[in-house]
Amino acid sequence: MSDLFRRAVLTVTHRGPVRRLITGTAAGRRLSHRFVAGDDLADAETVARRLNAEGFRVSLDHLGEHVADRKEALRARDDYLACLERIAAAGLDANISVKLTHLGLDFDRAFAADALVELAAKAKEVGTTVTVDMEESRYTEATIELYAGAQAELGNLGIALQAYLHRTADDLVRLLPLGGHIRLCKGAYAEPPEVAFQRREDVDANFDHLLRILMAAPDVVPAIATHDDARIRLALRLAADRVGPWEFQMLYGVRRDLQRRLVAEGHALRVYVPYGSAWYPYLTRRLAERPANLLFFGRAVVGR
Repeated sequence: MSDLFRRAVLTVTHRGPVRRLITGTAAGRRLSHRFVAGDDLADAETVARRLNAEGFRVSLDHLGEHVADRKEALRARDDYLACLERIAAAGLDANISVKLTHLGLDFDRAFAADALVELAAKAKEVGTTVTVDMEESRYTEATIELYAGAQAELGNLGIALQAYLHRTADDLVRLLPLGGHIRLCKGAYAEPPEVAFQRREDVDANFDHLLRILMAAPDVVPAIATHDDARIRLALRLAADRVGPWEFQMLYGVRRDLQRRLVAEGHALRVYVPYGSAWYPYLTRRLAERPANLLFFGRAVVGR
């Protein structure tokens, strides 16, 4: 989807009346339930159990970002620690995905770094991993640096890289020696032309270039995060020559038929399952990605 469309949707959905329409109506809640497991960890566990039973791996994301103070960041850290405990107790095939601004990066980089290490240590204790989500481009360098430090110390982390950023090819080469798992996605934030490719075909071309590098790297676990048929076909072709493990990653509620088909064909697929009450920013990015999601909301509003 073009950056122009993404910018338009993100601009409109950040307006107060639109936010109130989506968050304050039954239609908005129905739409959120399509993409978000529920408001709490129990809801997330229920969804994760079902997905595991259907052959999917899971990544649990407790929604939240850009917290304003240490109290909120501590709560986020503790919520993730509880999530890791639940993963272990329930025997889930799951890891966690975290945003560093949810752990306080906006106001205390050292605190966010310590929280990330604490989460990774707990994840290692219970036998799973932590993926660091990538946020807006102004956080890219700090995110990479904090990830690199934690990965060097504990070795059980991964990071997301966004193909629409001009810098990502250099970032990928820089990160390959660290091992871990690398999630390659297209990118969901509105960014200016000097930072990101603006045309879909340019984003796709860069994604393909990065995908070839990633799938040829023996010491990392590629996580191919796309719902794009052409990108999926390329990944499958490249996988024929790959020795090490890799997986697809897709979003909860998006192209569920495709997800089921890939698992039925024997491919590893991890579903990104967000949960929590702070679902609105996540939902607006899903609306901005695909016109079909806006159509789904429109039908919900009119009761069709």
